[in-house]
Amino acid sequence: MLKQRIITALWLAPLVLLGLFWLDGGAFALFTALIVLLASWEWVNLAGCEGQRQRLLGAAAMALLMLVLWLAGAVHATWLLWLGVLGWLANLYWVIHYPDKGAQWQATPRRLVMGLWVLLPCWVGFISLRDSGAVWLLFVLLLVWCADTGAYFAGRAFGRRKLAPRVSPGKSWEGVAGGLAATTLLALLFATWQSLGLWQGLALVVITWLVTLISVLGDLVESMLKRYRGIKDSSALLPGHGGVLDRIDSLTAAVPWFALLGGWL
Repeated sequence: MLKQRIITALWLAPLVLLGLFWLDGGAFALFTALIVLLASWEWVNLAGCEGQRQRLLGAAAMALLMLVLWLAGAVHATWLLWLGVLGWLANLYWVIHYPDKGAQWQATPRRLVMGLWVLLPCWVGFISLRDSGAVWLLFVLLLVWCADTGAYFAGRAFGRRKLAPRVSPGKSWEGVAGGLAATTLLALLFATWQSLGLWQGLALVVITWLVTLISVLGDLVESMLKRYRGIKDSSALLPGHGGVLDRIDSLTAAVPWFALLGGWL
């Protein structure tokens, strides 16, 4: 398993980094759309449609919707980012009340609709961040990585109080605190690097705290769906790493929130 993880990472990481930071404009939108479409194919399974034909039809419907949004110029509209923000607030409610409020989202059509506000705003957020400069795209990627890394080590060392035991028993409040500490340091480093003023720097720290917390929710929502479906990984597309959604679950929440809130800097 470890060998598989290393081999996959060796070819996947350079490919993703080249796509995210070398491409721009329509090429960048297409590259990120392909990632989202793979995640959509997995989401259809999480929604309860197991057949390959159903999953391909779901991904094709998402591709058509993305094409329409691109041709209409709607990928630059903030209302799609707001759709993501409001959708994640609903997701937060369901995670907090899992499994008691499951009837509100467990029907397959509702889980499919949930995928729209999880995946589409993420795609739009990627485009918005790339258009505003690669530095803030880099920041949100590092933010999610630092949050995950800080949470992992703090959780292993100090984890006692469970964050959401019915959704993801391994996560703890101490892990969340460790993630916040790591991303706070990242925000301070970026504020210095970008020569932000005092108030801009403080704003970046506050925004970082909010986005760090929402990134944790991204992970919890996918865990909730997988737990309900009784599966371990969203797919086996990435040997040793599970599926695409398993790798971008935190980003689906963090990207649209930071794309929207980062406009205040």
